[in-house]
Amino acid sequence: MQAALAALADPTRRSVFDALRGPPRSVADLASEQPVSRPAVSQHLKVLEQAGLVGVQTAGNRRLYSIRREGLAELKDYLESFWSDIMSAYAREVERQTGDDND
Repeated sequence: MQAALAALADPTRRSVFDALRGPPRSVADLASEQPVSRPAVSQHLKVLEQAGLVGVQTAGNRRLYSIRREGLAELKDYLESFWSDIMSAYAREVERQTGDDND
């Protein structure tokens, strides 16, 4: 999870990652939409791949990148734990306010 958080902390890397929400894409395709060079996009993809967030497959002479949904599972669980905390705090506050109204 630490690697995923670190990888997504960079705004350009997050933009590259967001661009992969659809079908698999090549570096050239991704670079055409980014404010950085093609080699820079390749480096960002390498970091995302090492963090387990992106997978790559070969199609002829092209490498196609896509999001690895399973790579997001641990990060999703971590973030959902905060949601549980928030909902518990909300329930306690409702109970407190409801109790105060009955006095």
